[in-house]
Amino acid sequence: MRTHLCTTDARFHSAYGQRLESLVVLVDAFDAEIADLTDSIAHEFRDHAGYRAIQQVPRIGPIIAAIFVAEIGDVHRFTSAAHLASWCGLTPRHRESDTTVRRGPITKQGSKLIRWAAIEAAQRLGHDTWLHAERERLAERRTSRAVAKTAIARKLIILTDYGLRDGEIRCLNRPTSRAA
Repeated sequence: MRTHLCTTDARFHSAYGQRLESLVVLVDAFDAEIADLTDSIAHEFRDHAGYRAIQQVPRIGPIIAAIFVAEIGDVHRFTSAAHLASWCGLTPRHRESDTTVRRGPITKQGSKLIRWAAIEAAQRLGHDTWLHAERERLAERRTSRAVAKTAIARKLIILTDYGLRDGEIRCLNRPTSRAA
């Protein structure tokens, strides 16, 4: 809980102090509501191995993991991780005729909610994660932060596919290099 502001604070007139106090009460109410919903989600998915596994991926917390699990459903209906990424609308448009191939922006077909959650997670990566380093490398190479962010979102979806399919994500358990 936050400490409530005193409405008689010398820095604010009484109307401003009352408004701040009102906003703090609203924020506290929303925080309590978010905590209740987070507990409810955790309780609902407590026995789901994939839900726990995909939370090991950087910036995929309980809410985004719940969105992935609920929206994707049975991951075995997709033949591969690439098919899941395509279903999410995170693959580039591909048009081909004879020898002419045109690639465009992402298709944006499929679940808007999953696409939003994946891009949100890719956008908010911490500086200490390997995915952030990968995003920065791609942004420099492609000279577009948006393209790099979308590519990392696609990678998050692929990691999610592995987690939901196997109940673990083996590539996150990278072996430490041995000193000779």
